Amino acid sequence: MFRRKLTALDYHNPSGFDCKDETEFRNFIVWLEDQKIRHYKIEDRGNLRNIHSSEWPQFFEKYVQDVSCPFTAQERQETVDWLLGLAVRFEYGDNVDKYRDCKPEAASNNTEKPSDPLINLDSNNPDFKAGVTALANLLQIQRHDDYLVMLKAIRILIQERLTPEAIAKSSQAKEGLPVSLDKHVLGFDTGDATLNEAARILRLLHIEELRDLQTRINEAIVAVQAIIADPRTDHRLGKVGR
Repeated sequence: MFRRKLTALDYHNPSGFDCKDETEFRNFIVWLEDQKIRHYKIEDRGNLRNIHSSEWPQFFEKYVQDVSCPFTAQERQETVDWLLGLAVRFEYGDNVDKYRDCKPEAASNNTEKPSDPLINLDSNNPDFKAGVTALANLLQIQRHDDYLVMLKAIRILIQERLTPEAIAKSSQAKEGLPVSLDKHVLGFDTGDATLNEAARILRLLHIEELRDLQTRINEAIVAVQAIIADPRTDHRLGKVGR
């Protein structure tokens, strides 16, 4: 999930980086601070560089606080993604002339595409993050380390479930078709005609529930595909300087 940012920062193994590997993770943090972020003076990086120390987690927690990361050291994936975003901004700020004339790969395509309304949002703004988190909690949407992805998921849910048209459609009473129970084979006999009829009704209701469940699963798959199939750009590259 960090490959694109790691590649932009010239990390030696962008595709194989595993933040759950403790040794690799600690070495990565040292590399990120030494080469890209450089928040501490060189002489103040000793504790962070001592990756074999039992107190390293405390040093890392302090480092996270010192760079004003909104996540805690325990939220490792979110913290790594935020630190990478910070490093990318610094890298851009140090090489503005180099990246200023870079054109996106899609620029060669002459077909104009509608602009994304989310592209001008500042995903690092604390108010933006708080608002998206509050909406996600209200709508019971899975939390994601990228707030723009969460916002897109919220937009999809609102469009499909909470628009006036969707609410009106869901509120419409379903008119069922008459069913002849004697045409449905139960598969077993309780010995009582009344119980047999009740069992047929329960089976038909269960089948209807399964169909509704399958529909909801299909909708969830479509919603997830709409999110993960959308190649995203790190909008934080637009910020220059520390």
